[in-house]
Amino acid sequence: MDEYQIVELVKDRYRTGSIKEVYNFLLNDTTIISTESYERSYQHNPSISKQVTGYVNKYITNLVSELEFPTLINWYIISSPYLYKKGYVIRGLRSLGPAPLPNLKYNIYCVTGVPQSEFQDRLVIELVDLDVVANNLNLPNIVSSVLGPKLLSKNNTIQDDERDEIQKQMRNQKLFAGYTWKDAEDIVSRYFDENKHQLSKEAFKISEAYQQVFRPYRVVYDTKTWEQVLL
Repeated sequence: MDEYQIVELVKDRYRTGSIKEVYNFLLNDTTIISTESYERSYQHNPSISKQVTGYVNKYITNLVSELEFPTLINWYIISSPYLYKKGYVIRGLRSLGPAPLPNLKYNIYCVTGVPQSEFQDRLVIELVDLDVVANNLNLPNIVSSVLGPKLLSKNNTIQDDERDEIQKQMRNQKLFAGYTWKDAEDIVSRYFDENKHQLSKEAFKISEAYQQVFRPYRVVYDTKTWEQVLL
């Protein structure tokens, strides 16, 4: 499936209620299952880990910034799927299952506005390619510098402090128009959620950098008509 087909599939599964809150897996047979269902299936069929091609995160929000920049605002999510793709397991992290996910390719957000909000009829689906994003975030080098010899070890379990250091180094880079990840997140949050219009130039530059870093494939649907619309 190409990116368009995957986004359309996620939209159709959302319409039928097949996507659960919060974490789900897209399998290569086009099935979308919750991580709880995946973990139960894995106990009987460990090879299911090789069938996972997408990590689907579904949630609702009252923040415009989360609808506009889901991959930026949910910063803590992007590095973990990449690590599982590369053959690691993070200690105590249930949301990605008990085993590496060697064929995981996409991180996918499925975001809607909360009921009674201005955007209650909007569904945002944003897909990013994990390898593209990881290279733009310098994650291969960061992971190598943090894990060192573990890269050649049979022990593929990552401890909490190792994961935290990888995320820290990732977030400290100034990849968003000269801003670190945290500063960029603060600016778009203040501009979009708090109406700080004096930050318009900075928000625009960060938006451009967001496109360059994450290369998102993004579609917004009106959940009344299921037509593609602008946010």
